[in-house]
Amino acid sequence: MPTNLPAEAKAKWIKVMEAKTPEEKMKAIEEFLSAVPKHKGTERLREWATKRLAELREEIEERRRKRGSRVSFFIEKEGDIQVVVAGPPNTGKSLLVNKLTGARTTVADYPFSTTYPVPGMLRYNDVYFQLIDTPPLTRGVYLRKVVGLVRNADGVLLVLDATRDFISDLREVLDLLREEGVLLVKPRGRVVLDVYRTGKEGIRVTLMGRILDGTMEDVRKILEGYRIFNAHVKIYGEVTLDDVEQSIFESTVYKPLVVFINKIDAVKVDDLGVRELEKILPGSPIVTGSALTGYGLNNIPPSLYSALEIIRIYTKAPNAPPSEKPLVLRKYATVRDVARSIHRDLLENFQYARVWGSSVNYPGERVGLDHVLSDGDIVEIHFKG
Repeated sequence: MPTNLPAEAKAKWIKVMEAKTPEEKMKAIEEFLSAVPKHKGTERLREWATKRLAELREEIEERRRKRGSRVSFFIEKEGDIQVVVAGPPNTGKSLLVNKLTGARTTVADYPFSTTYPVPGMLRYNDVYFQLIDTPPLTRGVYLRKVVGLVRNADGVLLVLDATRDFISDLREVLDLLREEGVLLVKPRGRVVLDVYRTGKEGIRVTLMGRILDGTMEDVRKILEGYRIFNAHVKIYGEVTLDDVEQSIFESTVYKPLVVFINKIDAVKVDDLGVRELEKILPGSPIVTGSALTGYGLNNIPPSLYSALEIIRIYTKAPNAPPSEKPLVLRKYATVRDVARSIHRDLLENFQYARVWGSSVNYPGERVGLDHVLSDGDIVEIHFKG
């Protein structure tokens, strides 16, 4: 944990946050790392910084190689939610993405037929999910690149093969990602930090759990020590102040997960195996089916919707009907999040909002910025001017 970092290291981390290009960020992390003292409390932080430097070097090198090519491993986020479809070799990821989205993936009965990510779009409940077919998630040349895609995504659809020892495959995938700082099993407690580069909102702390060794004022002091003055800190479960400070560096991230056990047309899935998965992945939806026959595929979209804790918010202007296309936000989103998503000026000139839906006591109730919204709510924002 980054406990008791000297002022010099904190000042150099600010430069990391301000860096815009990979080259600038790499130089800033090198300078930051040189200022971090070597002791047990900073081991994880130094390990993360070293890995991040390696990732940046690879990114810079790949950009140089691909300057004259239109092929890239990075996938721009489109739609509302980006989900990486990952798994061991030859589990049927490409066929699954093809069946769900119609994307022109490379479908073959041999491993490593997919060498670059391929995106496709899936619509469900007015929400557009961008599914990304990826090379196999295994040790080797593609590992760090696939991990980069997972880190950038909103969630993971993990495809396992029913004809294999899928429990063993799952454990290997979890270990691989854990080593790279990505968790697919929800931790006991976690901190999500959203830092805003513009505006004057101050630091907001939303508690959906508790801080074991401090107060919300302690959280503010930690962030201000890194010159972070505009941020939203969301605390889930039980966390410590060290966890709060660790969130500034984003060394470990949690990604919501849906598991799809494929190829059940070729073998009968043992109920015991599924129950074992449920023990390893408490709370993560597990879907069984066949990408080849299409059986069970209709259960994947609602499982993604549930696992990613999505809510749809429909906006409207006064005396006008609600929008047909919703804003797609996460559970516990507030009116403040809606205003920020539409335009910063709405937040700065906000007066009040009226809300229709299950989050209010009566239709059109007048609420403030911190009102927590529910799925399907309609929001009408009133502002000055």
